[in-house]
Amino acid sequence: MAEPVVAAAEGGAGAVAGVHADAVTAAAPDAVTAAAPDAVTAAAPDAVTVGAPDAVPAAVPAAVPAAVPAAVPEAVPAAVPASGPAGRTVTEETVPVAFGGDRDGRAPLTWGQRAIWHAIRRTVPNDHYFNIGRVLPLADRGRPATVADAVRALGALMERHEALRTRLELPADGRDTATGGLTDAGQRLAATGRLPVTLAHAQDPVDAERTAHALLDRLSATRFAYTSEWPVRAALVAVGDRVTHAVLVLCHLAADGHGAEVLVRDLRLLVRRGSAGRPPAATPLDLAREQHGDAGRRRGAAALAHWEAGYRAAPATMFPEPVAAPRTPRFWTGRIVSPALARAVAAVATAHRVSGSTVLLTAAAVLVAAGQGHRTAAVMPIVGNRTAAGHRDLVTTLSQDGLFVLDLAAAGTPEPSFTDLLPAAYRSALRSYRAAVYDPVEWDALGERLRTERGAEVHPYCCFNDMRLVERPAPPGPAPTAAELVELGGRTVFGFPATQERVACRYCLHITEEGDALAVSLTADTAYLPPETIRAHLYGIEELVVTAAAGRSPLLAGVRELLETAGKART
Repeated sequence: MAEPVVAAAEGGAGAVAGVHADAVTAAAPDAVTAAAPDAVTAAAPDAVTVGAPDAVPAAVPAAVPAAVPAAVPEAVPAAVPASGPAGRTVTEETVPVAFGGDRDGRAPLTWGQRAIWHAIRRTVPNDHYFNIGRVLPLADRGRPATVADAVRALGALMERHEALRTRLELPADGRDTATGGLTDAGQRLAATGRLPVTLAHAQDPVDAERTAHALLDRLSATRFAYTSEWPVRAALVAVGDRVTHAVLVLCHLAADGHGAEVLVRDLRLLVRRGSAGRPPAATPLDLAREQHGDAGRRRGAAALAHWEAGYRAAPATMFPEPVAAPRTPRFWTGRIVSPALARAVAAVATAHRVSGSTVLLTAAAVLVAAGQGHRTAAVMPIVGNRTAAGHRDLVTTLSQDGLFVLDLAAAGTPEPSFTDLLPAAYRSALRSYRAAVYDPVEWDALGERLRTERGAEVHPYCCFNDMRLVERPAPPGPAPTAAELVELGGRTVFGFPATQERVACRYCLHITEEGDALAVSLTADTAYLPPETIRAHLYGIEELVVTAAAGRSPLLAGVRELLETAGKART
């Protein structure tokens, strides 16, 4: 399995967090459309994100009494100075937050956990990139929170969500097996314990904001000790006795991006109200036991049948041969921020009655296939697996890879255009989402069987991660005109914000929002996609969709030429 784009801390193959907002009826997508009854955005504005948000959390249930909160710690160690932002000295201390849950126990890893553990093992020692971080402002509205309030809320959060009290369990001999240790690894839930929380004392609100982000960076920068450390790192920033920010950094074995948003929501409610409502309906241990039971195995087998059919219909890989000497570092991330693309995606999606995520997935797939001379595209979207009611507020890692296969002849017209493919792409996307729950051990076995049969590795090495919390509907009024889109195109910004030495994928596309613009990042192996090709793919997505929104949907026969010229007129 391919690991995610580290610039976003998630994404790529390897069952890391991400969403597709294609349809509420799909069995797997994490994000839901704006019209979906369970979509809320309450958690999103409060939190600053490091890592990929997985979906919009379910609506907050009616408040009921919460579990007994943890006590304020008995002792606080002496404060020590720390180097703060802008050269200021920030006083820090460690507060041990006690918690006590209802039970302890052991279980195998869930399939989502197996997938991310596989990715983590392949990324060591750089696996800190899988950490998911959030900053929650607490001084912006509502009653001021005291340090004691925030400490009690953190203890209650640990008690409410079993994932935060669950650590990896490995065999005593630390053996490594042919399955990469996946079948040997398990999870161990603790009933009680203490979480060390960093309490930073800032001088003023401006200093507090900077301090919170500095803590986020610092706590995110190191890998977790998976078998011994609690899978959450927490910090509080206070001015006087008033807490201004809470910082959470999560181990990806404990939560995906959706789970992180649930934690942000619940922590805010626990601080403000002392309750986060009814406890979650499901737990990671119960899910693991269900997945490893007979019904889970049958569902997994049905999903892998979809994968085998897709693998047989597609090329063995989308990028079969290196085309250049790799750069140093080898993996480059290109990023385009485009208001024009945002308007165009909404317009095309509305006109063709599909989701914006389908539009972007199809554009990426068409460009990859055309650029490599394939008649069929295979892309691995990251699927959130959150449509089951019991999973919408479950804190765990549920997201896994899906397999999207698109025959470029599926439009069924003599001279098909990009938009002619959208109906077939939408159906293929839904099939992909429904087949994204399976045992990664069996997935690996399928890959090995097909490798032996075909004499070559079978893996697309082409990933798509729509990380938006919710897909915004098209703005009211008429669709943008061609002239308006040209004007918006003048605001497009492109750059190479990051490089890294190792990502086990060749093409990893991430979709986020930045104000009124779409931000699309592509992390790629420069041996297969040199920097100028990364740039061309990103500008190609913009040009393909914007041209379609302007009423001139490009013919598929001309997409390769479009890719060769995309962005060359831009400075």
